[in-house]
Amino acid sequence: MSVHIDITGLRPERVAVVPSPLAELGMALHALSEPAHHPGLQGWVTGVTARLEPHLADRMCEADFLWRSTFSDLFLPFAGIPGSLPGGTLAEELDLLDKLSDEQFVDAALEFTCDVRYGSGGPTALSDPEVRRRTLDLAAARGPQQLRFSERLLADPPAIRAWLRQFLRDCDEAFFAEVWSRLQHQLAADARHKTDFLRHKGMAEALAAVSPAITLDEEAARITVDKLGRDDGTATGDGGLLLVPTSLGWPHLMVLYRHGWQPVLHYPVGSPELAAPPNLEQLALRMTALSHPVRMRLCRYLARSAYTTSELAQVHGMTAPEISRHLAVLKKAGLITTRRRGRYVLHQLEVTVVARLGSEFLEGILR
Repeated sequence: MSVHIDITGLRPERVAVVPSPLAELGMALHALSEPAHHPGLQGWVTGVTARLEPHLADRMCEADFLWRSTFSDLFLPFAGIPGSLPGGTLAEELDLLDKLSDEQFVDAALEFTCDVRYGSGGPTALSDPEVRRRTLDLAAARGPQQLRFSERLLADPPAIRAWLRQFLRDCDEAFFAEVWSRLQHQLAADARHKTDFLRHKGMAEALAAVSPAITLDEEAARITVDKLGRDDGTATGDGGLLLVPTSLGWPHLMVLYRHGWQPVLHYPVGSPELAAPPNLEQLALRMTALSHPVRMRLCRYLARSAYTTSELAQVHGMTAPEISRHLAVLKKAGLITTRRRGRYVLHQLEVTVVARLGSEFLEGILR
């Protein structure tokens, strides 16, 4: 349940931390389309939606699958251009978007089809009839809106590119310019802070500061992101690694690891989390431990008071060894604590840990 980025041969000077106005506009569109993912932005979403021009709102729905159910790599075009960094303005980044080849643009726009070539490269829908047929089949399965968009995109990529560019410029005029003027200073400050970490404390500590879900194995030259990904594959970049902060993105931690593009970690700043959540393996372990009916009944008692193994065995009509095995599963998952009182060992449920499982599950699948 992890995404791996191979950084073999990566030079320190090829790691950059840079804000991206286009990526932040993408997150703004996502928040407007999926406000439930971002409860902290409810007020902003309500305000923008209320004053949005109806024609722009309709266009926003026309291709919302580019930012609603996934975060299209089109919002990170600098990653597809070797040696490029995010632009300082939205206009500069739209120019970078124009520099992507038609094949790159089409592949990134069709990412919602969950194309299996994402991490490996291969024939494109523009050049291969079989890939084109499969792409349209996948788009049709997601509804007529996606199918119409895919057909238009494959028939006339320049027209869709012009449509998207104008749409993003209109969003900037309608609401994003004000958002960016407010957020860019926070993002720039975070980028400077992370850059100082890179220079003075090294990449491992800098990545840990980006997110506790990111770790670096320096010996293996591999970054691991504890995240439910498209697969467990590895993608290498074009000699660089880009870290892009977002103020609107929590709880999403995005990883671009497209074949032939520079890897990008698009990470949230100003997260409301008070402590690092457990990794996905620990979360799965806890949920599995609670799924057994006997352990659920044990938790009912252990949530109210501390009990010995013998007491629980008597209440549940089971042997002490049977109870001990179930308690061991709960303890391994970090769901109960034990303490000794004289010659007795008492067990009790970690109520606060159990109470966080719902939010941790949501954060884990949305990360």
